[in-house]
Amino acid sequence: MRPPHGAGGTAEHDRTDLLPPGYQVGDWVVTHRIGSGGWSTVYAARPADGRPDGTGGTATPPGLADVALKIMPTAGLAPRQTRRIVESARREVELGRRAGHPRLIGLLESLVLSAPDRPSLEGAIVLVMERAAGSLRELVDAGVPEADRGRLIAGICEGLAHLHRSGWVHADLKPENVLLGRDHSVKLSDFGLATELTGTHGYAPPMGTLDYFPPERWRAPLGELGVRVRPTADIWALGIVIHEVFASGRSPFAGATSVARGAAVQEYGEGRAPLRMDHAVPPFWRALAADCLAPTHDARAPHTAESLLARIAAHQARPQAGSGRLGGRARTAALATALCGIAGAALYSDAVRTTSAASPGREDAPTPGTIRVYNAEQDCRERVDRNPRCSLGLAIDPMLPYTAENVVPTRVWHGDVLTADCQMAGGEPIIDEEDRRSTRWFRVRLPAGSEPPTAWLPAVRTRERSALLDCH
Repeated sequence: MRPPHGAGGTAEHDRTDLLPPGYQVGDWVVTHRIGSGGWSTVYAARPADGRPDGTGGTATPPGLADVALKIMPTAGLAPRQTRRIVESARREVELGRRAGHPRLIGLLESLVLSAPDRPSLEGAIVLVMERAAGSLRELVDAGVPEADRGRLIAGICEGLAHLHRSGWVHADLKPENVLLGRDHSVKLSDFGLATELTGTHGYAPPMGTLDYFPPERWRAPLGELGVRVRPTADIWALGIVIHEVFASGRSPFAGATSVARGAAVQEYGEGRAPLRMDHAVPPFWRALAADCLAPTHDARAPHTAESLLARIAAHQARPQAGSGRLGGRARTAALATALCGIAGAALYSDAVRTTSAASPGREDAPTPGTIRVYNAEQDCRERVDRNPRCSLGLAIDPMLPYTAENVVPTRVWHGDVLTADCQMAGGEPIIDEEDRRSTRWFRVRLPAGSEPPTAWLPAVRTRERSALLDCH
């Protein structure tokens, strides 16, 4: 079972229902169980009748109809397990007390449960927390709406930026621990492994979720205080989360199990394998995730949560590609072509096809003033048909994001030779399927009568070094 709303942790076992509906815990009445994870069980609860309004206890915040009770039993556990639970609760309480923020799940109070009628719960630690409406994991599994993706990732960055400024590392960031409020706001949760920094690093228990460990964590020595963690560990986990949001929950590291994916992470961290991200991740987010997933702590260190948030804000503030440049009919055609791909087969012009100087698979050099298209996907390079799935888009404006509305109707395929007028450096960064990155673009001519008459091919879509003049 996934970690529950208002709490989280690495699931080790499920507990049976411990508290029935109607059971009172402090000033709260249990309504139902939400779920179990790690060493805790979480219940939904509502304020009890006669709950103090500020004169004799913790008042219910305005508009708060119910809460989540995270109950962490200690009875019957070995001393070491009890210490672990007490320390986990202490971390959550300490962080909740010192680092409150709208992007962190709110901790309302903590108490020790007195339950003489239930010996297994006597002395259990109870954390009373905001109740969330759901988790990012549930949304990822269902499919994150495209319009919400950037906002959700920005919200995570806000929460991380505040944590890091406050001197804490989350140390277990994952979609299960990103909760969503009823107003669709982002709330980071489950601070049982949160680590307070002493200088540049802190120490956490040797626990967490393997799929979100950075390469250095797999080799980190276990000392008396635990394993060393730094804010860059959260940045790595953020990169995995970004990829999952855009790639329907898939990790950028292949493997059937967490351990197998961890082995792939270590190969990448040692420079023995490239970073391979899903094609579904758009260029801007692909570049952002690649920076988060830099293979070493030193390489990730410049990419703080604050700097990433600033990049996202700048990206979202830019005008939509193609705004004011295409009429409604042309814009609709471009959007349909970019999103569906299949439409590219119908929109591809015979004029381009007949002026191509080479067919797919030919390696003879094109004439001066022309460039040959290259598709990084091997199966597309080996095809002799013009399969729509293998078609590539040309951009309207190289300075704007390479998105649906910034693509012309005309499509091209591997091996096509295009007439190029000039080249430009410093455009939108593009990363291809082989993780080659470039900001250079070529302006190419479209067939007579096309609107617009020219388009732009990113340099990563060719392997040739052109001597074209710079565009003016």
